[in-house]
This record gives sequence, structure tokens and C-alpha cells, in this order.
Amino acid sequence: MSAQIPLAERMRPQTIDEIVGQQHMVGEGTVLRTALQQGRIHSIIFWGPPGVGKTTLATVISHHLQLPFYQLSAISSGVKEIREVIELAKKQQGAILFIDEIHRFNKSQQDALLGAVERGTITLIGATTENPSFEVNSALLSRSQVYVLKPLTPDQLVQLLHTAMQKDEVLRSLAIELVDTEALIRLSGGDARRLLNLFEISIQALQATGAPLLQVTDDVVMKAAQSTVALYDKKGEQHYDIISAFIKSMRGSDPNGAIYWMARMIAGGEDYEFIARRMVIFASEDIGNANPTAIVMANACFEAVRKIGKPEGRIVLGQCCTYLASSPKSNASYMAIDEALALVERTGDLPVPMHIRNAPTKLMKGLGYGKDYQYSHMGEGNFIPQEYLPDAIKGTRLYDPGKNAREEELRKFLKARWGEKYKY
Repeated sequence: MSAQIPLAERMRPQTIDEIVGQQHMVGEGTVLRTALQQGRIHSIIFWGPPGVGKTTLATVISHHLQLPFYQLSAISSGVKEIREVIELAKKQQGAILFIDEIHRFNKSQQDALLGAVERGTITLIGATTENPSFEVNSALLSRSQVYVLKPLTPDQLVQLLHTAMQKDEVLRSLAIELVDTEALIRLSGGDARRLLNLFEISIQALQATGAPLLQVTDDVVMKAAQSTVALYDKKGEQHYDIISAFIKSMRGSDPNGAIYWMARMIAGGEDYEFIARRMVIFASEDIGNANPTAIVMANACFEAVRKIGKPEGRIVLGQCCTYLASSPKSNASYMAIDEALALVERTGDLPVPMHIRNAPTKLMKGLGYGKDYQYSHMGEGNFIPQEYLPDAIKGTRLYDPGKNAREEELRKFLKARWGEKYKY
């Protein structure tokens, strides 16, 4: 295909009416559309999966408001670049600063935006694939409106394909027959950019055969995908199968299986932070107190990957993966919290025993709050036996230490303290 600009870029919407999907945000009468029609906009965080229109919406907003538009990537930009944009914006009557992957900015980088956002020097539009409640600091979040973008539906994806064949300058000059769409939809996972790129690759493969009619079938699409990239659908069934194989290999103490499935994810373009986040969960759920260092290691891996990024982050991921797979396993603490939650659901809001209630006022002390509480550090071995559960469930054992060296020590400790109370 002669055009150098990828199809996904050629098809990028220029107006709000050209946007496919996200009608809960850009449809008639919505807050965002109304604000644009009134010629004003507030700072925004767009949260959603890849390829659903976050960057497109930012550019459409800037075109509609006819404001200067600056774009930074949190992967390659820092405080210096932010300050340079702010200085440029001060010389203009407002400007939009679009920051892609804003969740990758650390606190100091996000703080550098605050003053300019508050004064209206810039209107911030951030894009993130991660929950902004956890990844964007609260001060910046409170000054922004969060919009959640949804994956495109199969019907919307098919609509995009037909629009591309009708409107794209290159495609409409070709004889294309869209025979099947299942493979395109499944492999795209609701990502418009991936859909159009895969469609373009498939057409290029058909052109290479010299056929006068380019018939796009599932078989053509699958062959084109396999010859171009390692086939790993980050949003579809294979994604869940491979992450499942990865977790189960670590749980089964097989570092060889675990590192292989990790390599499959990395080769397929999986987000390093997603892999690291799964290992933090695994370290607590499947290793727990059998090796308390595991969660420290996993958390350090997550922080290191955030700082280092690709490609060197794979080294840290590999170290953590093999360590976790080679650690003793226990799900006792995981089972304990789930059993405790189930008990709470069954028994409701049981009253806190009077002796362990807080008594900050004279009235509360007079009512018996905190009466007869015994300060554990005053006892031998920093322990004094007393009841900590509500009367209705006293004696209930929720944590049952696993059968491994570390937790056998915990069981021995607890039995020495509690005797037969909890049957340790």
C-alpha cells in the first residue's frame, strides 16, 4: 500500500460527530459535548483501555476550541518538559496540554502541573489505562473531571471497517470484499487502532498475491497477524489463558513454566506493570506467611519496573518470577480474610466488646468503655490472655497457619499463647 501514514492515523476523527462509540460522553446532551458547544472545557482525565479514542478526543477538543495543543508522553517527558509547555502557554490565551499515560508520572511530575491547572494557564487532558484513583495524585484528581471510556462493541468495530473502505483515499481505490469479521474483532479486543492496523496488514498481504478482488477472510487475517507479531491478544481469551498459565506455574513451584509464560506475555507486548501487579497479588495470596519476604520482593519489583520501563524491566520481572515460583507456598492468610469476610456477612454488625472499645471522653469511660482492658505489654512475653472477638463468635479460628517451616513457627507461637482456645 503506497501511503506511508498508517490507516489508523488516516482514519482518526477530526470532529466530535466522527467519533465512533463513547456516546455516553459525546452524544447529544452529554456534559462534555455541551461544554464544547459552549466553548469552554475543564481539565479532564480520560480513563480507558488502549485504542478507544483517548488521544482522538483530546485532539478533537483542541480543534473545536481552536486552542494551542501541546502533547507530552509520560514515558519520555519529565518536569523540564512540563515547565517548558507552561511557559509557552503563559504567552497565549489558554492552551491544552495532553499527557498520554499520565499514570506513569511520579508525584513530583504531577505536582508540577498543579499551579498551571489552578490558574487556568493550561487545560490538562490526561489519558490513562490505569485507575486514576490509584495512579493520579488526589490534588490533581480533584481539579479534573474523570471520564471513563469503554471498549468499542463488535458492531462499532464493523462500522469502522466499512467507513474506512468508503472514506479512506487508499482503500476506496481497491476492490475489497469484507467476507469475515470475527478474527478482526476478536484480535482487536475493542481497540480501534489495532483493528485498523490489522485490517491494513491483511489487505497488504492480499495485494501481494496479485488477486484482483481482495477478499478479507478470518484465515487471511490470522495468517497476517501471525506473520507480523507474536499472536497475543491482550484483551481476549488468550490473554486470560496465558496469565492463568503464568500464575498456576508459579503456584505449582515451576520457575521454568512461569518464566516461559512470562516471556510469552512480554513478547506479545503486555504491559510490564500488569505482570508485576499480578506478582504482588500472587506473593500475598499464594505465598503469604510461608515466606513474608515474597511480598517485599514483589512490591520492589513493581516499583522498579515503573521506574525502569522497557526493555530492561524484563530483567527485574524475571528475577521476581523465578523467586516467587521457587518459594514455599501457603494460602492460609488469603483463606483467613475470605473466611472473616464470610463470617461478617453471616453475623452482621456484632458489637465490639466493651473492654477493647476506645474511651476518649469521660462520659464514655463512665459507660464502661475500655474497662478491664489489659495492656498486653505488661504481661510475660508481652501477652495477657483476653477476648478480642464479639461474644457471639468468640473462640472462632479464622487463621490456620499452613504446613511449612515459617508458619509452623507461627502455629507454635500461637499455641503457646492461646492453649486450646483456638485449637492451634
